[in-house]
Amino acid sequence: MQFGVDTSLDTAIGAKTAGVLAKAFDMRTVGDLIGHYPRRYASHGELTPIRSLPIGEQVTIVAEVRKASERQMQARRGSLVEVVIGDGNGEMSLTFFNQKWRLGELRPGRRGIFAGKVGLYKGGLQFAHPEYELFDDEASVDAARWANTPIPIYPATAALTSWQIRKTIEAVLDKLGPVPDPLPAEFAAAHKCIPARDAIEAVHRPETVSQAHVARHTLRMQEALLLQTALLQQRAEVRRLHAVSRPAGSLLERFDAVLPYTLTPDQESVGAVIAQDLVGEWPMNRLVQGEVGSGKTLVALRAMLQVAQTGGQSALIAPTEVLAAQHLRSIAKMLGPQLAPELIPTLLTGQMPAAERRKAALRVAAGQSRIVVGTHALLSESTTFAELGLVVVDEQHRFGVEQREMLRAKGTAPHALVLTATPIPRTVAMTVFGDLDVSTIRTMPAGRAGITTHVAPLADKPSWFGRVWERAAEEVAQGRQVFVVCAAIDAQKELVDGELPPPVEGEATGPRWGVVQVAEMLAVHPSFADLRVAVLHGKMHSEEKDSIMRAYAAGEIDVLVATTVIEVGVDVPNASTMIILEADRFGVSQLHQLRGRVGRGSVPGLCLLVTEAEDATPARTRVEAVAATLDGFELAEVDLELRGEGDVLGDAQSGARSSLKLLRVVKDADTIAVARAEAERLLEADPTLATHPALADAVARRVTQAERAALGKS
Repeated sequence: MQFGVDTSLDTAIGAKTAGVLAKAFDMRTVGDLIGHYPRRYASHGELTPIRSLPIGEQVTIVAEVRKASERQMQARRGSLVEVVIGDGNGEMSLTFFNQKWRLGELRPGRRGIFAGKVGLYKGGLQFAHPEYELFDDEASVDAARWANTPIPIYPATAALTSWQIRKTIEAVLDKLGPVPDPLPAEFAAAHKCIPARDAIEAVHRPETVSQAHVARHTLRMQEALLLQTALLQQRAEVRRLHAVSRPAGSLLERFDAVLPYTLTPDQESVGAVIAQDLVGEWPMNRLVQGEVGSGKTLVALRAMLQVAQTGGQSALIAPTEVLAAQHLRSIAKMLGPQLAPELIPTLLTGQMPAAERRKAALRVAAGQSRIVVGTHALLSESTTFAELGLVVVDEQHRFGVEQREMLRAKGTAPHALVLTATPIPRTVAMTVFGDLDVSTIRTMPAGRAGITTHVAPLADKPSWFGRVWERAAEEVAQGRQVFVVCAAIDAQKELVDGELPPPVEGEATGPRWGVVQVAEMLAVHPSFADLRVAVLHGKMHSEEKDSIMRAYAAGEIDVLVATTVIEVGVDVPNASTMIILEADRFGVSQLHQLRGRVGRGSVPGLCLLVTEAEDATPARTRVEAVAATLDGFELAEVDLELRGEGDVLGDAQSGARSSLKLLRVVKDADTIAVARAEAERLLEADPTLATHPALADAVARRVTQAERAALGKS
């Protein structure tokens, strides 16, 4: 019996193994299994650098047995087999309880693949009861060929080792029939791609390293073409919907007439593109990216006024209560006494008192309020709109696709505008937001004093910690305000707002400084005796958070000690200083976002990145990269290269976009661009892919219904 890519794994390998694979990797079909590619290749002659193994992680290595012995245990009955494996530079131990027979297999000089969780024992590295597969001693028949044959090392789990996955895949490959080629023949030839069936065979069972390279190149090109085709099909789906035309009129003219400042060139050009989108035949689906403080909210508000002109409503959904409340205040202020009473901007959040929330919901349902700002409360079934014409999503990466779809479903093909202050590299925009039109605001409003950033490296200069607090007190003495940001609420309890950022390289401990600890320290610090210090974090009630932010914005608080709850949108022009403790625990883009909270007015901004990370570690490199430039777009590229796109894309981009297999958006930028152009050419000539059935089928398999729904909801 031959298998096809759609054959169920139950049929191909039996229910038991299929069940393990389904649980570990969500695999259901032969196509899923053969699409589980090796993460790297080892060789029989290669020895892995044992010294560099990460403690606490599941790893697979190639090593040689150095010595093996058995001894009786003292604390309990039975014996312990201890084996030492090495690579010429370092050694580690393997331990087995009551398994004397292992001595017959693990003889000195034998080589093999060993897999387990790296632990520490008596100061050395250890595998306890590892899985292993020894190389065949008879393989020296053709020694040179054997030594150079690549060994695929697969992403594995504790329940399923790399070689168990390899053997399962090999058993399936032996019975795998023809695989339709998704790449058009001319395109494949032009880009030196091999047939699909050959690529699958060569990626899993290469005879040489170069054979594996060619296979991976082909499969990367396939993946890029499938994803770009799916994204462009989704864009076409949106363009088949009919949108209500929303031409600009007197509302926007009156607003622009009283605007106290002129728009920046980018605000004008992006605004003009959005205005054109709003009168188009299909719904706008646009992403606007721009630095913190570049004026994205103003651009969005002008779009809301254009929609309000025709009686439509706009809903702006923000990730936090604090940000939603601030957006409403900011919008009401920009509209002024002339326009605000006419448009009735309304706040709707889950934490509002019930009576107040009911009144707000009624204004929205009746269509009295044409601008609605809120959090997830806007998604609840009880929230209805009279005529929802525009959905504005602030900070795209904080919302899952399902949540955005719930809001869009409250209108009839409403326009969608997505705002982000996290600059997105071109390749990520193409891969992740490929169905959205992307606009960028680079120019900053005039009159900004700018920001200076310094690293306070406590590993080299511990005395700088004291100087940081003196510097903060000096700023307050000049009538300015200070932010202090911590990675946790309470470091002793490890209470964290959101996900704890990665720890310092080589350390397993949690954060040392939480909001609680900093507040306690400042309470007894002589320089802060007369200063007004307050704390802010996500576990506080929303009314309390809002009241603290209002007091800080009004200048009634000198120093605000907070978690990353202040990361986005908080606008206090008098805030001059941002102190980020344990800065190495934050990502590059997060540090850049936090820094953007200061230097927003005429007061020069100062950002102090305090870190105990050692020089030349990845953690320290991250912090120094932020200090080296204020260009968020440059930092976004650095972030991708330092962390990889898995972190940058985040889980919120669920579905096909983030489940990249071989593609890497930085390394494979050219491949993605080539695939995009080919997908555009194919769909322009053949929108249903009727003449490319293999590509159509591959897209349907690769982008499942759930993933396609996810694409549709963005």
